[in-house]
Amino acid sequence: MSYDRYVAICNPLRYSSIMTDRFCVKLIAVCWILGNFGSFFVTITLSRLKFCGSNIIDHVLCDLVPLLEVLCYDTYIVQLEIYVIGIPILLIPTTIIVVSYTYIVISVIRIPSSTGRQKAFSTCSSHLIVVSIFYWTIFSVYVPPSREKTSDVNKIPSLLYTVFTPLINPIIYSLRNKDIKKAIQQTFHKTYHLINIY
Repeated sequence: MSYDRYVAICNPLRYSSIMTDRFCVKLIAVCWILGNFGSFFVTITLSRLKFCGSNIIDHVLCDLVPLLEVLCYDTYIVQLEIYVIGIPILLIPTTIIVVSYTYIVISVIRIPSSTGRQKAFSTCSSHLIVVSIFYWTIFSVYVPPSREKTSDVNKIPSLLYTVFTPLINPIIYSLRNKDIKKAIQQTFHKTYHLINIY
């Protein structure tokens, strides 16, 4: 999404020739393959390990950090594998997002009219909000995954990136739609009048 915004703002005349359907499918395929690749190896490693004690995890979902807490022995190998696989999976998209938005900000600053700058920034704002929430929670949960982190500390960020981010994603992107804005304003206007009547 950040690369799409970069091409749309920094190379608008070449947008249709760069962001073709074929290129978008390739981007999606690379994301799916890399994401599944990392998950596959960690899942295989965890499936071969022995767990001791209760099979009940004190967490809202079967997440990696709570699983590491119920292992019978030292988790150094698993954590090393997580770092080796996870760091590129986190750093590559983060780098692409940061570099894309750096070029976008530089290009937007060069736009002479304030309305043009405002329109360009509003195009990117919804994506930046969603990405910021998602990456903040991911980094807070998984960097670094260690036994010192209790499940209670990880429950809220885990809920944020598994439930809250997908929930607000369509809402944030819809707020730029004029019909949605009008419907929300009418709802708030009716609610305000009902409160004042009572």
